[in-house]
Formats: sequence, C-alpha cells, structure tokens
Amino acid sequence: MSNKLLIAAGLLAAAAPFAASAQGNAEAARDKISMCVGCHEIPGYKASFPSVYPVPKIAGQTSKYIEAALIAYRKGDRSHPTMRAIAGSLSDQDIADLAAYYGSK
Repeated sequence: MSNKLLIAAGLLAAAAPFAASAQGNAEAARDKISMCVGCHEIPGYKASFPSVYPVPKIAGQTSKYIEAALIAYRKGDRSHPTMRAIAGSLSDQDIADLAAYYGSK
C-alpha cells in the first residue's frame, strides 16, 4: 500500500468516532439553555460553590470547545460539581445542540 493510501486510511480511522456524534441544532437548544443563562450569560458573574469562582462567558466559544468541555464534565475529567451534575443530565444530542447554540453567538 502506498504512503498516501496509508495516510488516508489513518485519517478515516481517526475521524470514525466523530462521524457517529450528534449533529447540533442551535434552534433546538433554545429550549435547553435555561440551565445555562443564570450563570454564563450574566457579565462578571461569580459563583460561590464550591468556592468563589468567576463564571466564564461561553457565548462565542467554538462549538467543538463547548462540546468537549461538557463531555469532560460529564465524564468527570473536569471537576466543578455543579457543571458535572448538569453535564451528567445531558444527552449527546443536548450537548451538540448547546454547543451549536453557544458557538453561533
């Protein structure tokens, strides 16, 4: 097999897990953002649990970043307890929709 074919096969294999992921729908997220707006859409907001924490503004982040962050919270790779609980309640489709919504802002 030529080097080009090996590279192409490797790229296809690497992309395979992403092909099965949910397609985000920003419109569908409008019914799902209520749990986000109370913290992430207030400029300068600071949460006080588990400690005083400046809450990041997520509008304008890339959808891939938001999706990766929510998945990391859901898996426990990110440790903020409130975000972990919220992300744990989200389906793959919810995460894709929220990522599409905030990524479009």
